[in-house]
Amino acid sequence: MAIVVFEHHPLETAGRLGNVLNEHGHKLRIIQLHNGDSVPFDLDDVDGVICMGGPQNTDEVDQHDWMQPELDFIKNAHDADLPVVGICLGAQLIATSLGGEVGHMDTPEIGFGEVESTFFGTTDPVLIGVPWKTTMFHAHGCEVTKAPPGGTPIPLQGSKACKCQAFKVGLNTYGFQYHFEWTRQMLDMILVDDPDFYGSGTATVDDLTLSLDQHYDTYRHLGDRICNNLATLMFPLDKRLPPSGANVDNFHAS
Repeated sequence: MAIVVFEHHPLETAGRLGNVLNEHGHKLRIIQLHNGDSVPFDLDDVDGVICMGGPQNTDEVDQHDWMQPELDFIKNAHDADLPVVGICLGAQLIATSLGGEVGHMDTPEIGFGEVESTFFGTTDPVLIGVPWKTTMFHAHGCEVTKAPPGGTPIPLQGSKACKCQAFKVGLNTYGFQYHFEWTRQMLDMILVDDPDFYGSGTATVDDLTLSLDQHYDTYRHLGDRICNNLATLMFPLDKRLPPSGANVDNFHAS
């Protein structure tokens, strides 16, 4: 049994979320869709699903042969009441698969920015310990414009640029538009990997790099709180593996 982790870009891994889940004894099955891995055919031996970020958009199904199978897999996992978590592109894929809507933003939201919890966010167990107003890292040019049915009446969190920063569908499915999982090393590498995109917001890449020293420690602390809440609350204790042995499999399907 393992948590399936869908990755869509070599630098956008599960980061600190993967580390925390591993420390809690969870086994991760890493599926690198950008590297030719295939979406599993069924939910056998699947404890849950985590969908990471990436440069793709949900309206590019015809350009990526893995996208529709991933959308179908997400819906099947949600319908089976398995835990499903999506971050950035992953959140948009969840929204699309479950009947929500995603659209392009006039200006990308990039860099550290304030996120504010709604009433539903302040009372949600996954956000326990996260302040009403907090700073997270944003890196998206699309957004969820309509959350899927079956969730709270309004999103859990929002920002000035993006009203739906976090949403919940049912009891076991969460989408986060912002990144709470990136390590400092990931941030350093990601900013220089695509300077055209990261410089297309309201700050330059140099400004974003300088802001890491100012914000990263607090960002890491609050991000780890979310990671630990997800690890503790979203995945049942009886699905954890014994602490001995490696808990990460790199799965490369033919």
